Amino acid sequence: MTQVNIHEAKTKLSMLVEKVAQGEPFIIAKAGKPMAKVIPFTSADVKTGRVGFLSGQIEVPEDFDQMGQEVISEMFGGFLK
Repeated sequence: MTQVNIHEAKTKLSMLVEKVAQGEPFIIAKAGKPMAKVIPFTSADVKTGRVGFLSGQIEVPEDFDQMGQEVISEMFGGFLK
């Protein structure tokens, strides 16, 4: 695996990223001491969104948009009727 110093990594970042994208990871070193390993990003690294995460676990009543209407109306002096 290729090892490059920080200065070289900054100078050749575009080229190094292209190589990583092609499956060639590399190590960034500071004063010859390995500091970070750069590896390819895969689609498996992406977590899916939370859409539907409670699917089948909760039930929404048909009149959910009307629930508590009487109480709310009373709180506002009957203006919502």
